[in-house]
Amino acid sequence: MMQLLVFLCAASALAQGVTKLPLERGKKLREILREKDLLHQFFQHHHYDIGTKFPHAFPNGTKVATEPLLNALDVEYYGTISIGTPPQDFSVVFDTGSSNLWVPSVSCPSLACQTHQMFDPSQSSTYKNTGQSLSIHYGTGEMEGIVGSDTVTVASLVDTNQPFGLSTTEPGQFFVHVKFDGILGLGYPNLAADGITPVFDNMVNESLVQENLFSVYLSREETGSVVIFGGVDESYFTGSISWISLSYQGYWQITMDSIIVNSQEVACRGGCQAIIDTGTSLVAGPPSGISNIQRAVGARQDVYGEHHVNCSSIPAMPDIIFIINGLQYSVSASAYTEQHNPGFCTSSFQDTSGDLWILGDVFLRVYYSIFDRANNRVGLVKAV
Repeated sequence: MMQLLVFLCAASALAQGVTKLPLERGKKLREILREKDLLHQFFQHHHYDIGTKFPHAFPNGTKVATEPLLNALDVEYYGTISIGTPPQDFSVVFDTGSSNLWVPSVSCPSLACQTHQMFDPSQSSTYKNTGQSLSIHYGTGEMEGIVGSDTVTVASLVDTNQPFGLSTTEPGQFFVHVKFDGILGLGYPNLAADGITPVFDNMVNESLVQENLFSVYLSREETGSVVIFGGVDESYFTGSISWISLSYQGYWQITMDSIIVNSQEVACRGGCQAIIDTGTSLVAGPPSGISNIQRAVGARQDVYGEHHVNCSSIPAMPDIIFIINGLQYSVSASAYTEQHNPGFCTSSFQDTSGDLWILGDVFLRVYYSIFDRANNRVGLVKAV
């Protein structure tokens, strides 16, 4: 599989202790499968539920996922890190909805590993075997492997003795097609499997970053997206930052007041919980609320669960307004729809189990986001 080319620009620190890592916007697995005419086959055999990514938010389990790593279907931003000495490069998703770093290992026979970059511990002089095993559950599926420790380099930041997962099995045929090799979780430590210290926590512990926060700008273009470790770059946004205290320190979870379309409250009546998630492209929520939104924007569901809109109607479709802390965060139709080919457009809203809302990249492309660990809050401000 062709690997993504992402230029690290290791010397591109904004200030001492503030480091910018470029991201590339690639195709979602959903698009890759659509182009291969495999998407309908996927939906016929798998009930896709974004909510399976967040088991802590669904204590009773969603009991619908039949393959591991299903959320790869709607991931589209990746960056490059290196592990080991000399460095071995990997394309990873910087995911605020999880907390572990893991990549495939050369000991993994699964096709999903064999079609991606695999870490070879024998080729790194700084690698240490911790003796731990690792199991990361995604719905009813899982990735299994071992835990090692090595130097992890993220742009100009050199994180020594970083524990990370090495997958030894990745069951599921569809993960074969994703463009990224692994995941770098940016959630809180209590979400990390087996008590493994997350990469960002180690950056803070090793005094690699100026401030105990990171920020994200997601571009609509293939290039231009960044994760900024240790600071905020004002060139990516306009206006004043609004801060929202976390309601749960695990995911980057906040309380949302309501969702409005055409001056009518259509969802999240009386308030609801929402996760700010860079690792999910769509906006997802409970079926009733999503159904109300789809109806309000004129989207029609097909037999596979995708919602189609009339491409020519997009300029006249209403904004979706998310009310958070009493402030309006508006997302236009051009931001919440996608055109796949002439005459074929879809809305980027998706049902999920439970009562949790997931504000993914559809929302985050509109709003520059700041993840402030020091103060347990999220900052949102209009992106340029």
